[in-house]
Amino acid sequence: QVQLVESGGGLVQAGGSLRLSCAASGRTFSSYAMGWFRQAPGKEREFVATISWSGTKTYYADSVKGRFTISRDNAKNTVYLQMNSLKPEDTAVYYCAAEISGIPASAGYDYWGQGTQVTVSS
Repeated sequence: QVQLVESGGGLVQAGGSLRLSCAASGRTFSSYAMGWFRQAPGKEREFVATISWSGTKTYYADSVKGRFTISRDNAKNTVYLQMNSLKPEDTAVYYCAAEISGIPASAGYDYWGQGTQVTVSS
């Protein structure tokens, strides 16, 4: 079993930045692919970014490409999402997720965190 705990959400003005963190329990974190997803009110959850187990491969949704960066520190069992140039449409609950195969993907994750709220004001 893997437990994921997100932190770093909050209220920020448009154009600002936030860095989300996701701390994972368990000794096999370094073998998992990790992903970030988000869900805005009244909308379905959507893929944001993913990173391979080694950190060498990353993929992003078109809506965040060039503004968001996913990274990981396997020594700290933590994955990050650096969000720059934030827009009001980025407002959502952000979730991290773990995929036990280690292959980065936009779906099919095995474990999920509880989420952290990000609100971007205009």
